[in-house]
Amino acid sequence: MKSLLSAADLDRAEALAILDTAERMHAVQTREVKKLPPLRGRTVVNLFFEDSTRTRSSFEIAGKWLSADVINVSAKGSSVSKGESLRDTVLTVEAMGVDALVVRHNASGAVARIAQWVSCPVVNAGDGTHEHPTQALLDAYTLRGRLGEFADRHVAIVGDITHSRVARSNVLLLRTLGARVTIVAPPTLMPSGVSSWPCETSWDLDAVLSGKAHGDVDAVMMLRVQRERMSGGYFPTEREYAIGYGLSPERVDVLGEQVPILHPGPMNRGLEISSAAADGVRSVVLGQVQAGVSVRMAVLYRLLAGAEEVGV
Repeated sequence: MKSLLSAADLDRAEALAILDTAERMHAVQTREVKKLPPLRGRTVVNLFFEDSTRTRSSFEIAGKWLSADVINVSAKGSSVSKGESLRDTVLTVEAMGVDALVVRHNASGAVARIAQWVSCPVVNAGDGTHEHPTQALLDAYTLRGRLGEFADRHVAIVGDITHSRVARSNVLLLRTLGARVTIVAPPTLMPSGVSSWPCETSWDLDAVLSGKAHGDVDAVMMLRVQRERMSGGYFPTEREYAIGYGLSPERVDVLGEQVPILHPGPMNRGLEISSAAADGVRSVVLGQVQAGVSVRMAVLYRLLAGAEEVGV
């Protein structure tokens, strides 16, 4: 694996290898001294052309816990804001001798293009509405901790599918791992071409959660309504969206006691998810945040240090 640009880049063996490595990396989070030496002397640049808190912070912590030198570059402080082309910016950064680029960009496909320009490994930290492979990996890591094997498991992904890079990556990765996926959204928030995705679709959240439409649900992932990406009226009012597609306390009660609830964050409480769902015993949202560091450590390790056994 030279770079990680899409969840489709991973076959089942490689995906499981990353999850296994992440499990060993997770032990570092409980240590008093949270450091491993594999990337000592390596330099990782987080090149973020779009705002982020969780993703950039977890990549920064992951790199530092592996003893890499981590540099954060944001669009507001880069030459791109002065008119320099994206190509010139990334080639300039690479020319400084960096060992890997972690890139987030608001244009779909931009990270793949960057990977064609540079020779160092590139990790896609989210590109437009396209993909976010490390988010899918940390979601899978969280789910494996609760559900065990993925074979024959049924995961419902609910919400703003059209504007979500998380949804596409999760569908691809979960299918690779053997799970069955149903995406649920109003017709206006189902992306074009969704019929070619390896998943089932539904407009009826209650039917899916109750198991009447597609069989019993083993996990539910709620997606943020991305109002900042919406230029038109995708639904009449926020109240109507919450009534039709929000994970209310009543809908939580329909789920089995062992069904985990995920959300990639940040959450719009009261819109796509209620506080009862976000803070209840079924919620694994904070577990996802913890998994983010372990998984991103595993990805950086496997890209830069090879696939040898991790000594923790």
